[in-house]
Amino acid sequence: MKWTEISTLDQWNEVLEQSTQDGQVILKHSTTCPVSANALAEYEQYLKESHINNINFYLVKVIESRHVSNQIAQDLDVKHESPQIIYVKNKEKFWTASHWSITKEHTAAVLN
Repeated sequence: MKWTEISTLDQWNEVLEQSTQDGQVILKHSTTCPVSANALAEYEQYLKESHINNINFYLVKVIESRHVSNQIAQDLDVKHESPQIIYVKNKEKFWTASHWSITKEHTAAVLN
C-alpha cells in the first residue's frame, strides 16, 4: 500500500467525505524536521507490511500545504502538531498520535 498526498482543500474535503464510507489515515509531515522524517519512515514501514482494505492513507506536507493542515485541525477539532497521525471515521477524529508516538507498532495496534 502507498499513501496519497493531499495538497488542496478540495482533496481534503473529498477525504473527509469519504470517511463516512471508509477509514482515512492522514500523516501530517514536516519536510524539515528529523522527528517527522522518522514518523514518515514508520508510516511507510507500516504500509509496506499491512494489508488493510477498508482504510485509505494520506500525507499532508505541513509547510508546503499549510492551508490544508490548518483546515484539517479546524475540521477535526484537533490541536495541530507535526508530525501527527490522525485516523478519521465519519468525519471525526477517531485516534491521533504525534511525534515519537508515531510508530509502526502503535499504528498497527490501533488499525489492525
